[in-house]
Amino acid sequence: MKVVLLAGTALSVLAMSTPTLAQTAAPDQAELIALVRAQAQEIAALRGRLDKIEGAATTAPRAPARLEITRQPVANEESVTDTSGPQIVTPDLADQSVAQVIAAAKNAAGVTTEWKGGLPTFRSPDGFYMFKMRGRIISHASTTFGSNYDTRNITTTGMRALRIGLEGGAGPHFFYQFENDFADNVSDVGTAFVGWRDTVGDISYDVRFGNMFNDRSFEGSSGSDAPSFLERNVVATAIIPQRGFYGISIMPRIFWKSGHASITLSGDSMDAKQTVSDSTTLMARAHWNPIKTDRSTLHLGLWGFDEDLAVGGGALTRNTVIGGRFNGALRVSTGTVTGGTGTRGYGAEVGGYVGPFWVMGEAGKRNAALDAGRPDLVTKAWSLSSGYFITGELPPYNARLGTFAQPKVRNPVLKGGPGAVEVLARYENINYSGVPTAGDGWAATGGVNWYLDNVIRLQFNVIHWSANNRSGAYPTKDSGQTVSGGVGITF
Repeated sequence: MKVVLLAGTALSVLAMSTPTLAQTAAPDQAELIALVRAQAQEIAALRGRLDKIEGAATTAPRAPARLEITRQPVANEESVTDTSGPQIVTPDLADQSVAQVIAAAKNAAGVTTEWKGGLPTFRSPDGFYMFKMRGRIISHASTTFGSNYDTRNITTTGMRALRIGLEGGAGPHFFYQFENDFADNVSDVGTAFVGWRDTVGDISYDVRFGNMFNDRSFEGSSGSDAPSFLERNVVATAIIPQRGFYGISIMPRIFWKSGHASITLSGDSMDAKQTVSDSTTLMARAHWNPIKTDRSTLHLGLWGFDEDLAVGGGALTRNTVIGGRFNGALRVSTGTVTGGTGTRGYGAEVGGYVGPFWVMGEAGKRNAALDAGRPDLVTKAWSLSSGYFITGELPPYNARLGTFAQPKVRNPVLKGGPGAVEVLARYENINYSGVPTAGDGWAATGGVNWYLDNVIRLQFNVIHWSANNRSGAYPTKDSGQTVSGGVGITF
């Protein structure tokens, strides 16, 4: 028993005292010899202390750690040490190479590591605690030409996302997530919540509380790194609560084999002003996969929300992206609209995939109520998009949440393969009405994505757009083209 305890103690000492050796692929031989000698002395000292603690009487002196000079051929160049130098031989660690001792020391804490999605996931020895980092880097460049307004024909660059975060859990039920975005040179808290999950029979559920992303529409529920196009469609960006994509919320969700449903009660976003009461929003979404096989899926979805705007928070002006996110002069606008009391919106999703081909259609409507008996500001939007993986991958569909996900590349470029290549097409249309300054527009987009692996992708979109505004700096019907490219890294 004493030997076992001593060996465990020695390994702990080794784990604490050899971080440099564990992290260095080919340490200097002289340094390694000096380090091993020091460790042998520490082990001998620990034996003496253990004998005193146990009060064991020893009739013969214990064999001390000793150095033996042996000369053996080097097995291969990947060995941690050159065995032609001195080796440590102790009564407890006899016949173990330095590499074996180091390996045991590195695992002495029992922490397991799984490398997945670009970064390691750490788990405690008993599996109770889990922790991992997460983040995304997405940068875009675009150029616009063909507009009747020279100030719209510009070339710009920008960071779509520059995000770092973490997620973890304790036991089978408790979990958490936090992310902060530094895009546009602004520190902006995004996802920040804690949650509880469990399973009852074939149904699983979770309840989350914190600053959370909406569960609303197919692309509107997908993260900025997930949609196949460089920007979400107009249903996701226009049929939305006035507070935007995030809000401090409580969100219960249930999941079954072929779908999920959620309901959300939320206030304003985490970074909103706190000098007036929050607006409140009640939102719900459900999706169902009536057909789901290894190579095909049919997706059906419904969602809606009802938002009560706080007193003093009734500005309803909207400027919706139509030809690329990073051309601020290119938007479909409502004109200035104030005096809003609330918004209501709803939409539907129909789509799916067969093999490498996918298609998704979305449509939605939003009514924004105005005070003084004025008619509602009405927004209607719809989109039809499709894609095909030339290299044969299945579309990146998350069946649990009913959203886009990250692709699984069969032959990554960094491992000598071609990666995954996807061609895209989309048509989208948006129409504002109910106020004299309401605009409308549409866009047709073609694109190609090259996924180098599951983490890195390159994107290219060509957009023909039309915007008909009735106010602002561009108060006439206009059209043109925008060419956009981007690189994304998600981990």
